[in-house]
Amino acid sequence: MHKLVLQTDFGLQDGAVNAMYGVAYQVDPGLIINDLTHEITPYQIYDASYRLWQSVAYWPAGTVFVSVVDPGVGSQRCSVVAKLQTGQVIITPDNGTLTHAAAYLGIEALRVIDEETERLAGSSESHTFHGRDVYVYNGAWLASGQAAFASIGSPADPASITTFSIEKPIQYETSIHGTIDILDIRFGSLWTNIPSSFFHAWHVAYGDRLEVTITHHETIYYQETVAFGRSFAQVSPLAPVLYINSLLHVGLGLNLASFAETFNIGTGTEWKITIKKEK
Repeated sequence: MHKLVLQTDFGLQDGAVNAMYGVAYQVDPGLIINDLTHEITPYQIYDASYRLWQSVAYWPAGTVFVSVVDPGVGSQRCSVVAKLQTGQVIITPDNGTLTHAAAYLGIEALRVIDEETERLAGSSESHTFHGRDVYVYNGAWLASGQAAFASIGSPADPASITTFSIEKPIQYETSIHGTIDILDIRFGSLWTNIPSSFFHAWHVAYGDRLEVTITHHETIYYQETVAFGRSFAQVSPLAPVLYINSLLHVGLGLNLASFAETFNIGTGTEWKITIKKEK
C-alpha cells in the first residue's frame, strides 16, 4: 500500500474534500491520506503545477498524488495518470497541471482514464465533480494496491500532455534576468525562476550586495541594493534579503514581514526581476 496525497482548489468551507476522503476510504479503509493543499487559488492551473513540483519528489516512490484544479471539468479535456521518472504517480486533468513535473522530474509513462467506465459507481449523471468521482476513486485503487498503473485507462505518449510555457532565466556577465514564479504564501517572500547555480557562477558570498529591480509591464515596483544571506536572520527586522529557497532557486524576502504585500508585488511571467553585480 502507498500513500495518497490530495491537492485541490476546493478549500475546506464545504464538504467537497471530505467527500473525496469518503470515496477513498470506501475503496480501502486502511489508506493513509495526506493533504498537499486545498487552498490553490480557484482555477489557477499554474499554481497547482508548481505546488506539485514543490512537493512530489520528497515523497517515496509509489506515492499517488491526486491534483484537482479543473476549470474545464465536464469538457473534452482528458483525465490522465502520469508515472514520474522519480517513481511517484499523479492523477489529474490534462490541462497543464503536469507542466512543472514533466519539465523538472520527467514523465516515464502516461495513461488516459476512461471517464465513462472508470469512476465511482452511481456517479455517471454528474459531470462537475470528477475530483470525487474519477480522480480520487482511481487514486485510491492505485494507492491501495488493488489496481496496477498499467490496468487503468489506456496508454498515451507522455509528450502529448498539455503544458504551458515556463520562462527560462538568463545570465550575462554582470546581470541576471528572471521572473517571479510564485510566493511563499504564508510569509510573502518571492520565489524566482533563477537557480542557485547562477549565483555559484558569479561566486556570490554571504554578505555580498546585489542590485535588485522588479518590474511589471516595464513599471518599476522595486529597486534597491540587497544583501545575499544564508537566511532571514542574517539581516535586521524588516530588511530585505536574497537567499536560496528550498527548491534551490533565488528567493527575495523581508525579515519578519511580507515582501509581496509591502511592495505590492505579484507573480507570473510579466513580473520580471533583474539582479546586477554591485558596481
